[in-house]
Amino acid sequence: MAEVRKKELGQNDKKRFWTSDMEAIIAIMVVLLILGTINVFSSSFIFAEAEFDTPYFFLKRHVINVFVGLTAFGVCFYFDYHVWRRWIVGILFVTIAALIAVLIVGPVVNGARRWLPLVVFQFQPAELAKLVAIMIAASYISMKVRLGQELEIVTIQMIIIGLIAGLTELEPDLGTATIILGIPLVMLIVSGLRKQRVLQLVFTGLIGAAIMIFREPYRLERLKITYDPWSDAQNYGYQTVQSLSAIGSGELTGMGLGVGVSKYDYLPEAHTDFAFAIFCQENGFLGAIFVFLLFAAFAVYAARIANKARDEYGQILAMGIMLLVVGQAIANMLMVGGMTPVVGVPLPFISYGGTSLIITMAAIGILVNVGKQGDKKGG
Repeated sequence: MAEVRKKELGQNDKKRFWTSDMEAIIAIMVVLLILGTINVFSSSFIFAEAEFDTPYFFLKRHVINVFVGLTAFGVCFYFDYHVWRRWIVGILFVTIAALIAVLIVGPVVNGARRWLPLVVFQFQPAELAKLVAIMIAASYISMKVRLGQELEIVTIQMIIIGLIAGLTELEPDLGTATIILGIPLVMLIVSGLRKQRVLQLVFTGLIGAAIMIFREPYRLERLKITYDPWSDAQNYGYQTVQSLSAIGSGELTGMGLGVGVSKYDYLPEAHTDFAFAIFCQENGFLGAIFVFLLFAAFAVYAARIANKARDEYGQILAMGIMLLVVGQAIANMLMVGGMTPVVGVPLPFISYGGTSLIITMAAIGILVNVGKQGDKKGG
């Protein structure tokens, strides 16, 4: 009987592409890192040569960021994810201090203050704030779920998250502020927020969005031209028009690595927010579908990890991290495809951005640790 059971297990293992959900997440991350590194160089070498006299300027920094990110991933994978819950007050204090500091001493780039110049690199506090907001929300929601109590929107935890989002908006960075506030709210809804509260949240959100849009005239203009960017193709619609042109010119299989022409001063932010447009131009529709499927697979395996987590905190934290990675991917792809207004949301792994990459890899390290602890429970 034991031999039959062993044989059945062996057959099941052969049928599985991955030995565990954690292995799948790590493999997807590695593939995205490779694709992203290639795309960062391909989309940036023209600009780097013109501005810094070397085509490898951004590539070198990206490779350093990858190694720092791998270190962050390793640390977060090693420590039990409950550690971050115990340290959340200290992490929150550092995050708020950094967000205030960036408004005071951060250099102005394109009319915004978003980076803190540190000794070896520039740090973007708002990227850390995304993960901190998820940790705070997971801690609150899991406590309520465990006790069987009703979830509320207006709580100390959500007010703190709102404060973090507000400081980010002052940079100004509405896209990132929306992520910081939006993901915890989605976590509340998915975790069982009452229908009446959901309707109140939607109504309040629409009012808040209207206020934020009308507060800055350029945001209203971006919204107006979203569905007809060619009506203002030389001004507010310029990035969208150039992005769509780059995607369309890639056709089915793409122009080939390094051959895309839109990075030659046609498409602004070609290696950052609009890096996916260059990827599509050089790798075509098939390449774009491959990246989409990678993020879809990430969502599936992250959801499986959340489902098997050993406690409510692990389940909700894993769900939040999945929303962070996949949500940003969807938001960026929609923006690059001209289906939403232009906002500063990077495509994880594919866009150049040191702090974003490091924080994303740290978050995935936490996610994989949730899976590791869940496997222990199952064992």
